[in-house]
Amino acid sequence: MISQSNTVSMSRLVISEDARSEDLAALALALNEILRLPVTMRCARFPGVRVEKGKVLDNEYSGPVLEEVIKTGKSIRTTPKEGAYRGIPVSVAPILVEGRAIAAVGVVDVIGTIDIPEVFGAYGDVLKQVSGKVPEKK
Repeated sequence: MISQSNTVSMSRLVISEDARSEDLAALALALNEILRLPVTMRCARFPGVRVEKGKVLDNEYSGPVLEEVIKTGKSIRTTPKEGAYRGIPVSVAPILVEGRAIAAVGVVDVIGTIDIPEVFGAYGDVLKQVSGKVPEKK
């Protein structure tokens, strides 16, 4: 009697310090779809991906902030002085496993691009106009 094994191939996503761009692309594309912001990812040992508008624009991507986050294991919000996002605020966080940064993921930091005092500076005037009252200071 001959028996046949019906093995089912399972898809999976593995992020490791050795992940390649093709390993990271699916997650970067999903984050890009949710956030509608440019997303970058790389692992500790190899370049990763840069994703914008639902497309992988660079599958050998690395940036100075991604590299610094992997080196330090700490999140960084900054405006890079070099690289693809030079002059654009970014927010980058490490992916930590057992206290070690095995990868990093970054997005363009839209909060960093907003002039908060300008946007909210007129808040009291808007409330006064809409309600006819000035909010009490606490």
